[in-house]
Amino acid sequence: MHSLEQVLRNRKLLTAHPDDLVLDVIQRMTAASVGAVSVLADNRLVGVFSERDLMTRVVVAGRTAESTRIGEVMTREVVTADLDESRDECLAKMQRAGCRHLPVLAHGHVIAMVSIRDLLWDEIEEQVEEIRQLRAYVWQTPPA
Repeated sequence: MHSLEQVLRNRKLLTAHPDDLVLDVIQRMTAASVGAVSVLADNRLVGVFSERDLMTRVVVAGRTAESTRIGEVMTREVVTADLDESRDECLAKMQRAGCRHLPVLAHGHVIAMVSIRDLLWDEIEEQVEEIRQLRAYVWQTPPA
């Protein structure tokens, strides 16, 4: 089972500030193909802004992305992961919290954002490799 450090290989962190406009942040999120950003103030995690926040707290609430600040609509109760946690521990946290993204901390600082998709893809890759090795064992052929 992989740790988050293995899952996150070479990830770049996209962040926002509470004073950033929603429109600016969602344009950056779209360009980076990410579904959530960590919101930092003075290098301290103060919230998360996700596609779900955009839909429920901006669009459905009738706010405009051009004039709404991230700090007004971000999720403030943030569940985080530590870099040394396992994939399964993170999936369990997400399930309990009902969220799809976790900011990842190392020494108290946000270093990445992991999504449920990242974790599930890693699990699938690991299972595919295990199946390949089992087939090689059963058919007594060396793995490629």
